[in-house]
Amino acid sequence: MEIRVLQYFLTIAREQSISGAAEFLHITQPTLSRQMKELEEELGKQLFIRGNRKITLTDDGMLLRKRAEEIIQLVEKTESEMNADTTEFSGDIYIGGGETKGMRIIMRAISKAQSEHPLLKFHLFSGNAEDVTDRLDKGLLDFGVLVEPTNMSKYDFIKLPTKDIWGVLMRKESPMAVLESITPKDLRDKPVICSNQLLVKNEIAGWLGGNERSLNIVTSYNLLYNASLLVEENSHYALCLDGIIHTGESSDLCFRPLEPRLEVGLHFVWKKYQVFSKASDYFLRLVQEEAQRQVDR
Repeated sequence: MEIRVLQYFLTIAREQSISGAAEFLHITQPTLSRQMKELEEELGKQLFIRGNRKITLTDDGMLLRKRAEEIIQLVEKTESEMNADTTEFSGDIYIGGGETKGMRIIMRAISKAQSEHPLLKFHLFSGNAEDVTDRLDKGLLDFGVLVEPTNMSKYDFIKLPTKDIWGVLMRKESPMAVLESITPKDLRDKPVICSNQLLVKNEIAGWLGGNERSLNIVTSYNLLYNASLLVEENSHYALCLDGIIHTGESSDLCFRPLEPRLEVGLHFVWKKYQVFSKASDYFLRLVQEEAQRQVDR
């Protein structure tokens, strides 16, 4: 498989037609059709369902689309690293992380890096721990910020000097809003929204005394914002970390911590034995300095 052919394939998937893709790519339709036929023969799979008005992808085609996007991103990332100016700091740094207040440490480091070296570019990816580690393992990210609990066996890391607090997001008019904290008994039979991450579920199960099934989990999420909209609309209760969703005077929502208190730490991670670019090595030192600065405050 050539990179060029994968780019052709992705264009067809986006345009949903051979003619539209050929026009975008400035090549003839017969040439593009022949390239796709050869790609299907090479893989031994049918990639397209050719309808009267548009082309859709088969299951194998959708898998190839996902892999092709990852391959193209990795190629572009590698080219950026190889073409970076060696006489001054430039290039691209890719960072992934979940929704956590601890990301502010990373943002301060990014702000300092770009003020000192304006040619540095940063690319932020938001996702849960499974999303971030998947992209780290494939080389699509240079660094990740992971919320405990996380399997750290494949990564080197800096433990960030901050803690996130688990609690419940609810409407201010909720009967439980008068409580200072939320116990497992308080949540019994309530409609609960919970993260779909297995490790998070295990952490919550530990808080519940090993009985996750005692919760009435009606919805799961991987990022909190959309779940918070459901809390607003249906008076559900979202188990989440503090400080991610605004709960000030202008908000209809409030946050109450769990009791017993459940706190989690954060790690700034990268793959073991990773060879850093000059820019990435410099940024890692900035994060270390910013983390130490917070400890010294």
